[in-house]
Amino acid sequence: MKRKSKLTIAIATAVLAVLGTAVYAQDKYSLKSPSGIAFSDFRGYEDWAVVSSARTDEVLKVIVANPTMIKAYKAGVPGNGRPFPEGSKIAKLQWSFKKSTEAPFVVDVPDAPTQAFVIEKDSKRFPATGGWGYALFNHDVATGKMTADEAKADCGHVCHVAVKSKDYIFHPYQKR
Repeated sequence: MKRKSKLTIAIATAVLAVLGTAVYAQDKYSLKSPSGIAFSDFRGYEDWAVVSSARTDEVLKVIVANPTMIKAYKAGVPGNGRPFPEGSKIAKLQWSFKKSTEAPFVVDVPDAPTQAFVIEKDSKRFPATGGWGYALFNHDVATGKMTADEAKADCGHVCHVAVKSKDYIFHPYQKR
């Protein structure tokens, strides 16, 4: 289990470095979603702590959170029945993946960045969605730039209703 955890953390760190380098040339912080969330609200996400990682059939994900949310996780939120505090922010960074050609074992590694799905706790701005605002930013592989997804990211709240008892957050803070 320790080897798997170390590998996950190593992959997450490498992936964050790749994403930061890939979109550095663009002023991604000038982007704003239709839901009113500015990418600049997530400035510094490249250095946020890893909460978890995930894999679907299409993408690898690294889930990172700001210090406010990490502190809450470490205090037992949401398992202790308390909600995340205002100002909590989490980002799901996604990449397509490929098989490593260098590892001596079979392992999927990040390929091209695809999306950044961001979530922000602000009950005054987002009262209709449990206090959370959702936005999706797409990464265009051909241009190397990000764009705000044209659709409102309301699906974030709809999808997250399944975890209402966990203050609408799917990913638990993984033990180290």
